[in-house]
Amino acid sequence: MADEQHEDHGNTVAAWFLTVTWIAAWSIAALAIILGKDFVLWTAVALGASVVCAVISGVMKKFGLGRTSPRPTPPMPEERKPDQRDAAGSAEDNRASAAAGSS
Repeated sequence: MADEQHEDHGNTVAAWFLTVTWIAAWSIAALAIILGKDFVLWTAVALGASVVCAVISGVMKKFGLGRTSPRPTPPMPEERKPDQRDAAGSAEDNRASAAAGSS
């Protein structure tokens, strides 16, 4: 799984817009709260701005500025290749033996 490549993972205009605007909204709200402004008001302002920005980002995605293909779903344990199952099994065995040894 670690060797999978996703060309558009986090590299879309809609994703960056949402990330930057949420950071800005919550930073401004946090600064206002630290400076002694009303906690509830600035929390509501940041939540409202987050919702509005999420809607705008969704519209941007619909206009082609987001992920172009559907997100791939990871394989279920029974769908994994035998070598992947063995690696997952050995990792689980290691965790189980470590937990048994520490108790």
